Amino acid sequence: MALNRLTIGTIALVAIMGTLLATYATLSSVYTVHNSTGVNSIGVGVFLDSGCTNPVTSISWGMLNPGDAPTQTVYVRNNGTASVTLTMTTGNWNPSAAQGNFTVSWNQQNATLTASGVVPAVITLSVSSSAVGIASVTFDITITGTE
Repeated sequence: MALNRLTIGTIALVAIMGTLLATYATLSSVYTVHNSTGVNSIGVGVFLDSGCTNPVTSISWGMLNPGDAPTQTVYVRNNGTASVTLTMTTGNWNPSAAQGNFTVSWNQQNATLTASGVVPAVITLSVSSSAVGIASVTFDITITGTE
């Protein structure tokens, strides 16, 4: 009889632990977030290195959890002969619902970049702490230099 109680108790404990693990896995979703379409630039060049020899073709944000805010440093070069004002926009969010759960910002919005100048720019992808149910995200980043 004691053996039966122990066995039933062990089975019940295993069942409870399995339920808890399944619930935890549901609540702690991990997202693969990446920018698969690359970084577009208008009037400027965007590079991975300060010497401006390695153009940015895409940014991979890696595995992200709700509340994460990874950064990526790029270098923006003014290819023109006059100073420009830098702006960054995003678009083509897929899925479109991701736009409410992910925010892209940078430290050079409306900054002035002199002719032939180069400036480091830190781009941040912030994931809402309430983001759930999104397995992967793609979007475009466009960096523009306007005279």
